Amino acid sequence: MPVYRLDSDVWFPKPELAEDDGLLAVGGDLSIERLILAYSNGIFPWYNPGEEIVWWCPKKRFIIRPSEIHISHSMKKFFKHHDIKVEFNRDFADTMHRCRMKREHSEGGTWIGDDMEKAYQMLQKFGYAMSVESYIDGELAGGLYGVILGRCFFGESMFSDKENGSKIALIKLSQFLEANGFLMIDCQFHTPHLESMGGVYISWEEFKYNLEHMKWDEDDL
Repeated sequence: MPVYRLDSDVWFPKPELAEDDGLLAVGGDLSIERLILAYSNGIFPWYNPGEEIVWWCPKKRFIIRPSEIHISHSMKKFFKHHDIKVEFNRDFADTMHRCRMKREHSEGGTWIGDDMEKAYQMLQKFGYAMSVESYIDGELAGGLYGVILGRCFFGESMFSDKENGSKIALIKLSQFLEANGFLMIDCQFHTPHLESMGGVYISWEEFKYNLEHMKWDEDDL
């Protein structure tokens, strides 16, 4: 299948036209309108800072159902022995930047560049992105951020400054999403860490069903 080139108009090819590895298109921009259109169709940007924007849509998706978040026995003990607190949107820009810094110093590097930080901060300003920050015994321990559309949360990145920092953020996020009727956390790609937290592969058909039903029904309000 061809890789599509985007122009200044806000559009995407059908997600089903992506390559087997998920590669769908290049070019375009990170405007709010394009990002919302992308995520609402299961598409997301992922590219090296300074290079052309690359858009992906893997057909086999890895998600966490909020009601199925896994809390290990050791984590349950950890919660009992520490003062645990989480905040939402404490400082979105700071949390995203901390995710960037953690990855910049890792072997794989980071895809979070200046343009991405600016774009996702704008999404958050208009209510389409959210961060979660965890505290252990009064100290910032970790956090995560992602895009939030309807009843779906699209996870982007996380960081830990202390042991279990990102795990706590993910657990508390899942509990919050479950209480509010959310369908899924899109993890985009598989990692052993996310699998240990309850992540599962689902088919494109199931993933697309969630996208189509992520808007709130009047009966849910």
